[in-house]
Amino acid sequence: MEKRDLLYTGKAKSVYATDDADHVVILYRNDTSAFDGKRIEQLDRKGMVNNRFNAFIMDKLAAAGIATHHEKLLSPTESLVKRLEMIPVECVVRNFAAGSLVRRLGVTEGQALNPPTFELFLKNDALGDPMVNVSHCATFGWATADQLAAMQTLTLKINTVLSELFDAAGMLLVDFKLEFGLFHGEIVLGDEFSPDGCRLWDKDTKKKLDKDRFRQGLGGVIEAYEEVAARLGVIIE
Repeated sequence: MEKRDLLYTGKAKSVYATDDADHVVILYRNDTSAFDGKRIEQLDRKGMVNNRFNAFIMDKLAAAGIATHHEKLLSPTESLVKRLEMIPVECVVRNFAAGSLVRRLGVTEGQALNPPTFELFLKNDALGDPMVNVSHCATFGWATADQLAAMQTLTLKINTVLSELFDAAGMLLVDFKLEFGLFHGEIVLGDEFSPDGCRLWDKDTKKKLDKDRFRQGLGGVIEAYEEVAARLGVIIE
């Protein structure tokens, strides 16, 4: 499949057209951003690590019966994916209190959440990705009630699959965000799943193994990502 023109450049990925209207190529870059893109740095190996990590997770989800946009790895930093009509709403599941939930509600970081919380956020960096509800999505045409219901069902199923996967590797899946899109009318998981978009802690020490290391200036960001990959059996190189 032939890689063609650049379609879109995000904070950490670039998307290219192909000679097939149903597929695009995603290039994972070394750019690392936080605080809605206000802080950006280059971290060596990040694009390669996230590309391979995401492919591993997407394959696990596909094996569990979840439709994803991922097709195959093309190179250490590129993947071929289905071209989706993205829904501009992020789905967030929280299994343990952290991040904005702690700030908003004043709860203790690390508190187990049973049942897990499910939240919706509008994808809009200029507005700081504000929290929204089903009514907002319907009123402004971001997503239909049926689409949101399907997204919630899939997100909670993904949470079950991945919580078990990380638990078996000695880690807590604290929280994560997902993005979905439409492929010929079907709701399909898009974007990526990597330590960039989730929180992962060591089960015993609570050591942070995700992008909070970048946000909080803890250092060892890519080393933490590679540790997570190694525990899961992801082949990075």
